[in-house]
Amino acid sequence: MEGGIAPAPEAGTTTLPKPLVLIVEDEAALATMLRYNLEKQGFRVDEATDGQEALTRIAENTPDLVLLDWMLPVVSGIEVCRQIRRRPGTRDLPVIMVTARTEDQDAVRGLNTGADDYITKPFSMDALLARMRALLRRSNSVPAKGRLVFHDISMDLAMHRVQRGARAVHLGPTEFRLLEFLMQHPRRVFSREELLDAVWGPDIHVEPRTVDVHIRRLRKSINGPGELDIVRTVRAAGYALDTEPV
Repeated sequence: MEGGIAPAPEAGTTTLPKPLVLIVEDEAALATMLRYNLEKQGFRVDEATDGQEALTRIAENTPDLVLLDWMLPVVSGIEVCRQIRRRPGTRDLPVIMVTARTEDQDAVRGLNTGADDYITKPFSMDALLARMRALLRRSNSVPAKGRLVFHDISMDLAMHRVQRGARAVHLGPTEFRLLEFLMQHPRRVFSREELLDAVWGPDIHVEPRTVDVHIRRLRKSINGPGELDIVRTVRAAGYALDTEPV
């Protein structure tokens, strides 16, 4: 409205801030392309060109999601991801590893380090945006109220906490959702494809081996010395939460 005063927002309305994405990429042309496309899609963007700068920026202004290049100067992307997962304040921060490596073992290594997902260069922006939005939906969803209990494991959905007996269990965001889904359906066997649809979302293309990596990470976190492994692998079928052996 020319020459006037813009109307104030209606009472009771809330304007949510745009998600902040940290691009950690030392290839200037790719970083510029990512910034342009992400800002066009409504994201706020911060940038870092090496691993040490990335850790500093995360500490100063924690983003909502990190796009993390594998090969970085000073501190590698793998080490940045490790440090993100070690720090309590960023343990649940969604991380997508961006890599030119195509070997399976490299993808698995990135996931084992703590990345929630990975995408291989060259990639389409549509594919990247779909993965980003799926991760942001999961991390920003309103937590359900209540508690899930199976065997000696309890999950407080409102507080986002997991305990096994008296021991606190620290899980990444994907492992938390994976355990939550399995605890909601105890003793039922789910194929990798079913787990991908339920935990990652049906609109996201993720390799089935990604499930295996996150199951291993979940097992490592919830199974202490002398404790029963309650995640059962059913050969050629999938996984189940169960206290009975095959």
